[in-house]
Amino acid sequence: MDTTEKTFIQKHGSKLPALLFWLGLIVAYNLYANAQGLSPLQVVQELLGFMKTGFLGVLIFILLYAIRPLILFPATFLTLAGGFVFGPVLGVVYTIIASNISSTIAFYVGRYFGEGLLQEQDAESDGWIQRYTRRMRENSFETVMTMRFIFLPYDMVSYLAGFLRIKFWPFILATALGSIPGTIAFVGFGASVESFDGGLPSLNPVTLGVSVVIFILSIALSRLFKKKEGQTSEVLETSEV
Repeated sequence: MDTTEKTFIQKHGSKLPALLFWLGLIVAYNLYANAQGLSPLQVVQELLGFMKTGFLGVLIFILLYAIRPLILFPATFLTLAGGFVFGPVLGVVYTIIASNISSTIAFYVGRYFGEGLLQEQDAESDGWIQRYTRRMRENSFETVMTMRFIFLPYDMVSYLAGFLRIKFWPFILATALGSIPGTIAFVGFGASVESFDGGLPSLNPVTLGVSVVIFILSIALSRLFKKKEGQTSEVLETSEV
């Protein structure tokens, strides 16, 4: 019976091709964008024509949004584009569908690369990483909901949740609910743009006003949850001393 301890490379070497492929996607996108002199906003401008082609445009939007985490493309620009192309109502619906698909992809990518890196015995130790890992696993819904409400980087939360191997359904439900205020606000910003030719956009003041109000409310809500999160952390740290 071979009791020789496997090295890190022996344990996780099979993930190396997948990691290299992922890094290759990120590098390829950035090389292409830099070669063409395209910012993320300009990339979205290039894609707007495809998004306006009826039902096919909806599928293109959802597909682009879904794979966006793999190349670390900012969600904000596509969310604004969704509002501009599809309007405030359908824009919110399509963005919620697309963002939950993208969150699922990022979650399982994080889970794949995190498998075996954080052992169960490590999770029982008293380091701050282990304490937060236990907290995310034991209070997955509340923790992810708070992270969504306080506007932590969207994809980072999804990758982290998968990496720490929390349960999927609490994660995706908290993501769906916690992202609604921000989604409505940013889709509304995009929907308020009546025309855009590369210069200053023409804005609908009513739609813009409603979006600003929702955004302010979402900021207030995020501050409330951040304060609550801090109080909860203090209580947990005190109870573990």
